[in-house]
Amino acid sequence: MNLKPILLFALILHFQGIAAQVRVLYPRIENLDNPIGLDVTQPRFGWQLAAERRNVLQTAYEIQVAASQAELSAGKKLQWKSGKIQSDASVWVPYGGPALQSGATYWWRVRVWDNAGNVSDWTTPAYWQMGLLSPADWKAQWIALSTPEDPTYPSPMFRKEFTTRKKVASATAYITARGMYEAQINGRRIGQDYLTPGWTAYQKRIQYQAYDVTKLLTNGANAIGVTLGSGWWRGYIGFANDKEFYGADVALLLQLDIVYADGSRETIGTDGSWKCSTDGAVRSSEIYHGETLDARMEQQGWSSHGFNDSKWTAVAVKDIPKDNLIGTYNEPVRKQETFQPLKIFRTPKGELVADFGQNLVGWVELKAKGKSGDRVVLQFAEVLDKQGNFYTDNLRAARCTDTWILRGEQYDRFGKAASYESETFEPHFTFHGFRYAKIEGYPGELKPENITAVALYSAMRPAGSFSTSDPLVNQLQKNIQWGQRGNFVDVPTDCPQRDERLGWTGDAQAFSRTAAYNFDVHNFFAKWLKDVAADQQPNGMVPWVIPNVLGPTQGASTGWADVATIIPWNMWLAYGDRRILEDQYPSMKAWVEFMRSKSKNDLWNTGFHFGDWLFYSINDDRDGRSAITDKYLIAQCFYAHSTQLLINAAEVLGKKDEVAAYSELLKKIKTAYLNEYVSPNGRPASPTQTAYVLALQFDMLPENKRAQAAKNLVDNIKSYNNHLTTGFLGTPYICHVLTRFGYNDLAYKLLNQKTYPSWLYPVTMGATTIWERWDGIKPDSTFQEASMNSFNHYAYGAIGDWMYRVVTGLDAEAPGYKSIRIQPRPGGGFTQAAADQQTLYGLAASRWQRDEKNLTLEVDIPANTTATVFIPASAVTDITENGKPLADVPDIRVTGMENGHVVLKIGSGKYRFVVAGGGVKIVKINFSDYTGKYKVEGLPFPHVEVVDEKGELVAKALFFTHTLEPDPKQADVFLGGEGPIRFFRNAEGKVNRLTMSVMGGQIEGMRE
Repeated sequence: MNLKPILLFALILHFQGIAAQVRVLYPRIENLDNPIGLDVTQPRFGWQLAAERRNVLQTAYEIQVAASQAELSAGKKLQWKSGKIQSDASVWVPYGGPALQSGATYWWRVRVWDNAGNVSDWTTPAYWQMGLLSPADWKAQWIALSTPEDPTYPSPMFRKEFTTRKKVASATAYITARGMYEAQINGRRIGQDYLTPGWTAYQKRIQYQAYDVTKLLTNGANAIGVTLGSGWWRGYIGFANDKEFYGADVALLLQLDIVYADGSRETIGTDGSWKCSTDGAVRSSEIYHGETLDARMEQQGWSSHGFNDSKWTAVAVKDIPKDNLIGTYNEPVRKQETFQPLKIFRTPKGELVADFGQNLVGWVELKAKGKSGDRVVLQFAEVLDKQGNFYTDNLRAARCTDTWILRGEQYDRFGKAASYESETFEPHFTFHGFRYAKIEGYPGELKPENITAVALYSAMRPAGSFSTSDPLVNQLQKNIQWGQRGNFVDVPTDCPQRDERLGWTGDAQAFSRTAAYNFDVHNFFAKWLKDVAADQQPNGMVPWVIPNVLGPTQGASTGWADVATIIPWNMWLAYGDRRILEDQYPSMKAWVEFMRSKSKNDLWNTGFHFGDWLFYSINDDRDGRSAITDKYLIAQCFYAHSTQLLINAAEVLGKKDEVAAYSELLKKIKTAYLNEYVSPNGRPASPTQTAYVLALQFDMLPENKRAQAAKNLVDNIKSYNNHLTTGFLGTPYICHVLTRFGYNDLAYKLLNQKTYPSWLYPVTMGATTIWERWDGIKPDSTFQEASMNSFNHYAYGAIGDWMYRVVTGLDAEAPGYKSIRIQPRPGGGFTQAAADQQTLYGLAASRWQRDEKNLTLEVDIPANTTATVFIPASAVTDITENGKPLADVPDIRVTGMENGHVVLKIGSGKYRFVVAGGGVKIVKINFSDYTGKYKVEGLPFPHVEVVDEKGELVAKALFFTHTLEPDPKQADVFLGGEGPIRFFRNAEGKVNRLTMSVMGGQIEGMRE
């Protein structure tokens, strides 16, 4: 018998079986990887499926939980087993076993069945560890200094020695502070987290962190050391030179729970036996002002066993409540990217400056070798001025200065100078927003390898990417993401550099949808939203900033306070987490009821509002071109919007009575808006871009008036030569509205606009983050007013939402991407665009490209989801998938045509669609053919000048500037201004004449 064919057949079957096998990846608890210190009493499981074949859906799952990895692997003595559950749920699956114990560790695994009858292997065991679930679980006591402090607040240090007398099986440290802390055991740092315990509404919520410190302990003698900084607790905060907002004293709470190999336990906690000192290296540290570190004062070995602490003093034990202590829900702040300087140079003023090439948030690590007492001063800035000098006026009162005093030579016990290596400096309890660092007093020559910028931000998982064929738009996307990195430092700050850095609610709500595309912000916002609710006033008023350090009356501004409704709903859309809506619903409702309480006849037209913050404004405006939108008109729109979101949340949560009640309220709000702010022909009281955008985005107008309002919006945009005039509240929605009402080409024009005000203008000026103002740096390279001019301010980055959802068409069709919508809208002159999104189910992607013949669309759909795909094509027969007609692909179901798109239903997998004839003519323009002066007759200006401005063709005269865009259908014809601009060529083929419309009339210009 010939065995070779049989063996070959067996191998084929084997590998086919492997290909068909469904796999389970990325097991998570509460969307965290193996978390420690979880105080959620009913945590939720999540996982992803993966398989090579298409159309994979989960049909059932089984979860097992045990108290140890060994018991889990053996399948014995299980804490809980779900049994086989017929369900497609693979995210937010709740634990259903016995009550979880404080501090206990649990191991778990999951397997699934798919729609082809396959069962997966069990996942590799994962774990989570519970936190301290009640105040009684804290055996440690709060401790603080027992002596008066120096007014410069040198960082206090606390230490304790202890002995382990048995073999340690595990050890967990639970740490928090009033202030910030850094902790060590036996001279080694505990964890990789910074700026801990983070910033919350401290009066009601203080986070603690939990660390596995088993490997830091030794058998026998050990020591713990903790340094505290003022941080947000008592440092300068806000922009009124305020400090000690939460209290005048910093304090420490630390509990080390040790489990020995024999099962016995021991707790080492802060108490009266600890000792303290303020004679350490950190002489002062402020978030705004920076840190002073004197290496000469560092007490070597102070956090190790055997250190002589005879000069240290006893601590004071404080009777501070523990009922406001909570586990850490969000990812901690950690070190991220590092940057070496692009160049080190002298400014015209002679100052030594390092340029890191990227505006970032964090600090500088510096190496130096010098004499004892050498003082190196680092100062930080985002930009250089017009002359190329270091510019810090926009930092206001923030000094943003780190000072490092070198330790220098060391001497042995005989007084002889010993050899020494370079010293390294980095701060502990501050952070800076900067691209440039000025260095004074550096000993010797500063070389690039001796200075490094370190980015510091919350360790959110990267989620999305976006790119196009346009390098400027790609830089815009990079700027959006770096703006998020720099401002998502435990709370969503408005800016990271000046004396502010507050959790401004308006900025956060405007950007929240974009934020969820760029990074996994589920835990980040879930934590911060709890602080929104905690700092919300009893009457429902939502403060301007969260945590609220501006006072109980500083709030209720429309578009800012609506953070209470907008972000919970956006998080539901992005992650499908019902618990966020459940947790935040009382806050959402309280905010809507606050607006109702301030309304008369359902019209909310009282109180202070920021309005459409930083809208297009002209100084000494005598022509009405500043885009001022009535603040109460805006307030009424957001009143309606928040009410609608409350209705949406009530529907999800099954609150039928409240759906009905608030639906009636919404009708009254919209009627009041129409009566007060809209003329009979549909013109708003403030006919600005923002007024039209909000009316259309929030459906404030009857359907029969919306098309005309959209046309009026378009006319307004064109009257500003295709430029934005919107501020913080109108900008996030303007392109969405244009696309919705059939003006997608104009939305692309706004995206591609390169002159002020526009998204790409800062890019052309060298921006590496999003600016606070459209013209933070003016075209002549001077600055906007220094009092409010941040160059890292993410709100205008909200255009990213449109870029993902419209340009590439990647969107959630059902909350959390359980079903996905792919509807790309190619345009803007792009030849390709691509977006990837790491959903909780896995990678979703939409990538298209066009040549002169075809449109190609590549789609990735993760397992256990489905998708609706809209392909721009006039007929099904124009489309192939992987070279096959759609009719020959059984994985695809054609459901019909819709607005010039063929609509498909597909399951998971990778797809490649090609639309024959879906290409676009690639227009290649030589700008030099057209640039020059064109003489005109009989007008107030002698000529029209056509110039190339940073890659854009622009026509200028005495009182107009028009950006010219080539008409893809006609050579030598451009769109812009009041109508087509036509260029004409002579017999030699050279452009010698143009015609264009000016003030309603046609003019002709001859090239000079």
